[in-house]
Amino acid sequence: MGTRRSFLAGALAAPAVVSGRRYSAVEIGRMLARGDVRGRLSKEDLPTPALLLDLDAFEWNVSRMAEHLRRHGLAFRPHGKTHKCAEIARRLIRAGAVGCCAAKISEAEAFAREGIGGLLITTPVVGRDKIERAVRLARRRPDTIFSVDNPRNVADLDEAARAAGIRLNLAIDLHVGRRTGVMPGEPALRLAEQIQSLRHVRLAGLQAYAGHASHVVGFERRRQVSREAMEQAVHTRRLLESKGIPCPLLSGGSTGTYNIDVEIPGITELQPGSFIFMDVDYNRIGGRDGDFYGDFRNALTVLSTVISKPSADTAIVDAGLKAFSTDKPFPPECRTRQGISYSFAGDEHGRLTLSGEARRLELGDRIEFVIPHCDPTVNLYDRIYCVRGELVEACWRITARGMSQ
Repeated sequence: MGTRRSFLAGALAAPAVVSGRRYSAVEIGRMLARGDVRGRLSKEDLPTPALLLDLDAFEWNVSRMAEHLRRHGLAFRPHGKTHKCAEIARRLIRAGAVGCCAAKISEAEAFAREGIGGLLITTPVVGRDKIERAVRLARRRPDTIFSVDNPRNVADLDEAARAAGIRLNLAIDLHVGRRTGVMPGEPALRLAEQIQSLRHVRLAGLQAYAGHASHVVGFERRRQVSREAMEQAVHTRRLLESKGIPCPLLSGGSTGTYNIDVEIPGITELQPGSFIFMDVDYNRIGGRDGDFYGDFRNALTVLSTVISKPSADTAIVDAGLKAFSTDKPFPPECRTRQGISYSFAGDEHGRLTLSGEARRLELGDRIEFVIPHCDPTVNLYDRIYCVRGELVEACWRITARGMSQ
């Protein structure tokens, strides 16, 4: 497993690749709009701030997770709220994923329009507008699964499905974390019995997302918290089956607990998301073998440009509050140079405190940062630039950007 020191040393040792022909800003803009970039552009050509995806690291992460779950006999439905990108969802499905989770109905609609199936919407769809949209989505993608945790919502979905002449797949959302869900055990059983009694909804299974467990610092403590949560879900699945209610699906898990939850009999699939990108937050939770969580590689960065240097030990970059999610108590971390400490300096700017060789930074230099929190940072951008080394290989649209409804 990697350490913070070996990760930074590897990044610093990477050879630079010099691009060939230089293009005008107008030409670059047209290429990016068309996605016609392979073999033509380098990182130096990109307008900043730019969201970068290291394809070598991304592909390694996907392969590692897919193989891990195949080896343990679990299905794989990665969470689309992390990437919001149809091209990434397609690549995950090609790697063996059974579909894609979506946090909201609008995300699921965006994925469905791009041909993505096997959708599991992890937040209940409540209210007339969202239920009407759920019915339209189910017509387009009949295998879509909707999460429920309330008898009234179940009845509303059944009535809407009856009026539309369809049948909806429902997963009972269990309260094993700190967000939505019906309580495990008897309350969940009563909801399952209600679903069984209705003609226009069917029980697909259970969802149990213990999000609070995924970022618990320290592997053994994280194992304890996740097992306490997920064993309630396993018990509920067994309770339903003991009452003659089939429950083929128990979906949950996260990047932080992927190697913990596979050891819990009764879970059928995992829905991790951040493993494809990683971020500073996950780096800090610790792995089996140390304080740095290196099971997956940091594949997502923000590229910025030095636009001012007020003093020898201070530089300003063009990436501030609008370039990085700011919901964490720690700043972005420099990937490409040592001796740089970042602090936010407003909406548009970041302040770099420089030491050692980093004091040689000059106007126009490019700096890459590992982001504090990947999911909300992705939602700040329209595009993600896919790179191998210094060359830009592809430009993918962030399909569901801003879709939080």
